[in-house]
Amino acid sequence: MEGITEGVNNMSLAVDSQKKNRIQVSNTKKPLFFYVNLAKRYMQQYTDVELSALGMAIATVVTVAEILKNSGFAVEKKIMTSTVDMKDGARGRPVQKPKIEITLAKSEKFDELMAVANEDKEAAEAQEQN
Repeated sequence: MEGITEGVNNMSLAVDSQKKNRIQVSNTKKPLFFYVNLAKRYMQQYTDVELSALGMAIATVVTVAEILKNSGFAVEKKIMTSTVDMKDGARGRPVQKPKIEITLAKSEKFDELMAVANEDKEAAEAQEQN
């Protein structure tokens, strides 16, 4: 019985260690601005966000980060690169994939810019209804 309790405790620790403010970006599943808007929502909730990608999706992550930085919503906190060992889907042989993690924090103007963006959105919706 003690072993089961220990296993359950370890399992809950593993869930807690997963980052809640991480967005894993794919370059095939969602459009670019889906990730831009999702990152803004994460920054509202957590104050910073970690964008992560493997392989060909790295260009998408860099573009998302640059859009957020250039529009004044975020500042760069940390960039980390590494390689990850994975199995090739077709042959099952081991391959190394490049990985990038970009951590962005809210800019000082974030809340002000979000308020303006929300006002613009509401005005556009009101105009559509008329």
